[in-house]
Amino acid sequence: MVDARPVIVGVDDADDQDHLVRYAAQEAVLRAVPLHIAHAIQLPGAFGKPDEKDAEGKTAADRGAAVVDRFEAVARSAFPHLTVAGELPFGDPAGTLVVRSAEASLVVLGHRGAGGFPHLPLGSVSLQVATHAQCPVLVTRPGRPVETPGRRIVVGADLVHYSPEAAEFAFAEADRRAAHVQVVHALHRPVLLPLPRTGTALEPDMREIEDSARHFLEERIAELSGRYPGVTAGLRLDWTHPATYLTELSEEADLLVVGSRGRAGLRRLLLGSVSSEVLHRARCPVAVVPAAANE
Repeated sequence: MVDARPVIVGVDDADDQDHLVRYAAQEAVLRAVPLHIAHAIQLPGAFGKPDEKDAEGKTAADRGAAVVDRFEAVARSAFPHLTVAGELPFGDPAGTLVVRSAEASLVVLGHRGAGGFPHLPLGSVSLQVATHAQCPVLVTRPGRPVETPGRRIVVGADLVHYSPEAAEFAFAEADRRAAHVQVVHALHRPVLLPLPRTGTALEPDMREIEDSARHFLEERIAELSGRYPGVTAGLRLDWTHPATYLTELSEEADLLVVGSRGRAGLRRLLLGSVSSEVLHRARCPVAVVPAAANE
């Protein structure tokens, strides 16, 4: 059965988000699903009412509808055959998008806030949604073009918290874009522990650590390649800091994919230091993919 859940893009009342809407529209076209443009309506004041009018005689709903109409026109102009609809939820931008994520295939946000809070830095709306959403969240950088000339998708692989969902998303996205997947793992040097009695440190077998990581990831790549035979994939291992390594690779990537820490218990509150840092620093769009709900 074809997944018809929409791509939802959260927008501000700002003119510089045309590229964000076009990027989200392209993602909807690639998935053959509708695009929903969402703008959260903030009530004026602590005790504001939905029908309260401003000096120009407009309500919050009137202003929100104008925002959605403007960006619907942007999406239809770029992709005339795409089904486009607007959403005007009342309430907190992050909270409303998290709720809507349960019925979306993808949520797309700008790097500097979305859904009624103009120009907030990452760490507010985008970070909250990326942490709590029930579907993948794609955060774009300001001014990034819609085109993907490099056709390269980088996915970070953590052996301790390996995310099969993130790897699957990367391969599926590469299949849609006719792109190459680069699976990346940053190796960690183990802490040296003194041997009993002697007090001397045991030097770890670095080659064995690297070979073990390579074997595990090559098996995962082979499994995914079997499901996506048209996608080429490669593996890169390096002894370095993972967030720094992924940020460097994002310079020439079309998309960087990372996993979140899951949606169960306390893990729901943690995005993970690497994913959070990459969201702040990456030079290309970043997709944060949640783990399965039963983890």
